[in-house]
Amino acid sequence: MLTGAGISAESGIKTFRDADGLWEGHDIMEVASPIGFNKNPNLVLDFYNQRRSQLKEVKPNTAHHEIARMEAEFDVTIITQNVDDLH
Repeated sequence: MLTGAGISAESGIKTFRDADGLWEGHDIMEVASPIGFNKNPNLVLDFYNQRRSQLKEVKPNTAHHEIARMEAEFDVTIITQNVDDLH
């Protein structure tokens, strides 16, 4: 099973590419590159620390629960780019 950022959006986690996504207010090179980190490590760390702190407030949604149900009944391999641990 392949999943992406959209599966966690319903749980309140902002995606990077949506119209109001995380890249709207940030230059990708400033917060997601070695050059940006070397230029302003505090900005990069703050950007990702905000993402991590949000994870304390979110809960799995119906899609996550359905995946868990399928895992209980079938041999399921999940491939995802998500790092939110909601799967």
